[in-house]
Amino acid sequence: MTTRTRTVALSTVTAAAVVAGTLGASVPAEAKSRVVSAKAHCTTTHTIGALKAKSSNGRIEVELEVDSNRNGQRWTYTLKRNGVLQASGARLTLAPSGSFTVTKRVTNAAGVDRIVAVARNARTGEVCTATVRY
Repeated sequence: MTTRTRTVALSTVTAAAVVAGTLGASVPAEAKSRVVSAKAHCTTTHTIGALKAKSSNGRIEVELEVDSNRNGQRWTYTLKRNGVLQASGARLTLAPSGSFTVTKRVTNAAGVDRIVAVARNARTGEVCTATVRY
């Protein structure tokens, strides 16, 4: 092999390594998104609740769902991340299932995030609580 051939071959190998490294780096860090969910613990057995967290563009998308199978009930809710209030408000359960859903995107801090959701039926006082670690 001549010096010219070795230089071209080495340049081709180097260029291929750079391209491969660049392509590998362009794969999003969230390509393998994980989803964490937990069933809510409610004070009555007829209400079902769930809390789900998943990655969303560098943040955590949190979804709280409460299903009481009764339309028109007013519920208040809070969502906290690491003890800090992220969202609160009130929702009505809607047809056809008598449920409501709240979705909020929160900061994804370094380490494990503890997300707690609490929903309270304004008329009956029933409470549903769920916690996930993300």
